[in-house]
Amino acid sequence: MYRPVLTRRTLVTALWLALLPAAAVAQTQTSASTNDNPAPGQEAPAAAKKAVNLDQMVVTASPAALSKMSSSISVSSLEADQILDSGALSAADILRDVPGIRAESSGGDGNANVSVRGLPVASGGSKFAQFQIDGMPVLEFGDTSFATPDTFLRPDFNIDHVEVVRGGSSSVFASNAPGAVFNFITKTGEEKGGDIGLTTGVNYDSQRLDFDYGQPLDASTRFHVGGFFRDGEGPKTAHFTTQKGGQLMGNLTHDIDGGFLRLSAQYLNDRSPAYLPVPVSITGSNGDPLVSSLPGFNLKTGTLLTPRWRHDLALEANGHIKDTDLADGYHSIVRALGGEGLFTLADGWTLHEQFRYADNSGDFVGPYPAEVNTAAALAQEIGGAGATLRYATGPMAGQVADPATVGNNGLATRVHLFNVTLPNMGNFTNDLKLKHEFDFAGGPMTFLAGYYHSRQNIRQDWHWNTYLETVQGQRANLLDVYDATGRKLTQNGLVSYGTPYWGIGTGLRAYNTHYDMDAPYLSLSWQPDRWQLDAGVRYDHMRARGGYTGVAGVKAVDMNGDGVIEGPEQSVPYADASAHKPVDYDKHHLEYSFGANYLLSEELALFARASRGARFNADRLLFGGGILDDGSAPDGVAINEVKQYEGGVKWNTRHTSLFVTGFYATTEEQNQDVTSLIQRLISRKYRSKGVEIEGSLDYGMFSLRGGVTYTHSRIIKDAITPEAVGDTPQRQAKWVYQIGPSWHVRAFDFGATAIGTSKSYASNPNGLVMPAYTQVNAFVRYAIDDHNTITLQADNVFNVRGITEIDQSPVSVTPNGLNTARSILGRTIYASWRYRL
Repeated sequence: MYRPVLTRRTLVTALWLALLPAAAVAQTQTSASTNDNPAPGQEAPAAAKKAVNLDQMVVTASPAALSKMSSSISVSSLEADQILDSGALSAADILRDVPGIRAESSGGDGNANVSVRGLPVASGGSKFAQFQIDGMPVLEFGDTSFATPDTFLRPDFNIDHVEVVRGGSSSVFASNAPGAVFNFITKTGEEKGGDIGLTTGVNYDSQRLDFDYGQPLDASTRFHVGGFFRDGEGPKTAHFTTQKGGQLMGNLTHDIDGGFLRLSAQYLNDRSPAYLPVPVSITGSNGDPLVSSLPGFNLKTGTLLTPRWRHDLALEANGHIKDTDLADGYHSIVRALGGEGLFTLADGWTLHEQFRYADNSGDFVGPYPAEVNTAAALAQEIGGAGATLRYATGPMAGQVADPATVGNNGLATRVHLFNVTLPNMGNFTNDLKLKHEFDFAGGPMTFLAGYYHSRQNIRQDWHWNTYLETVQGQRANLLDVYDATGRKLTQNGLVSYGTPYWGIGTGLRAYNTHYDMDAPYLSLSWQPDRWQLDAGVRYDHMRARGGYTGVAGVKAVDMNGDGVIEGPEQSVPYADASAHKPVDYDKHHLEYSFGANYLLSEELALFARASRGARFNADRLLFGGGILDDGSAPDGVAINEVKQYEGGVKWNTRHTSLFVTGFYATTEEQNQDVTSLIQRLISRKYRSKGVEIEGSLDYGMFSLRGGVTYTHSRIIKDAITPEAVGDTPQRQAKWVYQIGPSWHVRAFDFGATAIGTSKSYASNPNGLVMPAYTQVNAFVRYAIDDHNTITLQADNVFNVRGITEIDQSPVSVTPNGLNTARSILGRTIYASWRYRL
């Protein structure tokens, strides 16, 4: 196996950057920089170290700087060491450890499906939640096709902790996030020090260098800088380098009277593989299926990536021919600059200004198995009766392929190459807040008025093609098809330009749109005696402008420039840019949230909240029939409303913490699913209710943190598929749970995290069940001395199969048992060394 390694020059350069204080101009902020944090020098003292710390101050989507115990919102936080111990490898991995969240992190470093308290994931992404860096959105919308926020977010040593606010106040303090806010909060150099870490895969090929360093420069100025570099094949077999790139982030903070100024920057340029569904065997019944690997292809470690198929030629919407390297996968590029200031004004008023400009771009490239069958059957589908096969790639290229034994299993797959260029996913966000605290009727009252503005660009170019590939992982070959007369119908394994199997208009699209959000908001928070009462309103106004175009027809194009128009080149789909359709509409919506918290004692509190939020739809409307010919969109299509009610109890003692929340929500949704034989339009209303429990037990050397969520969710209205009414939403499990014990014994730390889910349905209408599973991650760490630590980590210790998605249409057990599905990673073992500066 080819095993690329980090060069000496790369290591030396990275270490130099990590230790160089002059490199202090780079990225975002800390807990003192989000919403209503205390000014520097006024932070609350650090609470005792507990796995679930209810005394910790809340800074995300909060009306005032309050502890979890004193606030009326449902919030969880994960410290950097907890994230490390959980075995999280991506942003979505981190969220799996939070009650109320179902994060399907089986797609690699991006494209995760994330749901909150039964709010639906009908077509991918995190539609009703928002990913933030230091309180500012990574992207304005959580479910943009092929460009989800987690794709542009790479956690590393820069992260101090993560706060997750579910429901309630997120409707007032964020746009397009009625379900939750996931806030990744970075370090800002209050204390001198940092870390250097090297991580290498034990049972897979990957090398990674992480580093960070920060310190005060003088009494009023401090900095922090960090990042990572990596290289390798990754945890699934591809037999070539699929992970390559890195990130640099940092910030510089200067304290002023009653406030601070901060400059931050980020540069990310990273490639990682897009893990899409793969061919599998599903037998048994829809209610009790047996999901297993096919002969010669492991569904937990296999992909359709192969060194024998690295390039794709496609016709872009602008008429240019694009040569794509399949190693690009998620190619995420971020050039971001941020600024923040907290100013004390006259008469006790404070002004908090924050902005972030992010130039986001990249690519999404991944092979998707649109159809799996015997090689003989697919040859006849493509070439008719009497069709034959030849190898198009690999050591046997040009030789006749026996359809009964090809790939050592007689199977093949019609692959749709999801090839999407993202030239502009950039955004600009600005949040300005004016706050004043005064005494009112026996308690402090905080008045806050804010104004939020953002512009989100969505510019994409889809150019999908169709290939025929053997089902055998890294040794897979592309196949050519010949008809009964011996005429070659394919082109080096390419069956057709475009994806006519799903319809000629499916795989060639171009968007050039932008969405401006403006939102004034008000909040009042009052704390008389043991009460904390708050109320807030937000008025969101969105302006959508731009245009989009699809396939105009097919034409002959010499794609490879050899002077010969071969079979597939005779019918190349093309777009007509002059016939683009307009996007031109304005929408507005009023959101609100009311909450109350009552401290029965220092150890016990009750809380309740009611809220109404909204999610403004964006690119998912463009080809789903939601945009009318003049560019307008009906209110019911362009805006999806979420109403939520929640309440619960918090219990906090020296050794224990318990946070119990009951919830009830109704959700409207309009959407489209682009990854199916028949591209589905969705227009539904959902109802969900349940309870989430988070708690911890801390005694000396032993700590236990855990959570469990019960969700009862149903479709209560469906305008397009009435037979789905009464169904459980797809991929929504009744039970999701996590538990993490850890022990500290002298120089050793031991720990494990178990993350599990009960069964769920693969689609709507309900039919095929995805089985329950529990994934266990474990680690052992040894402190050699005060500076050096080594760790051995194993994710999915028991190598369980955890199915997160089944896609083959129809979604059911097929007569031949062949299907497509996506699983969590198999057992993944890696070792690391960390040096504390």
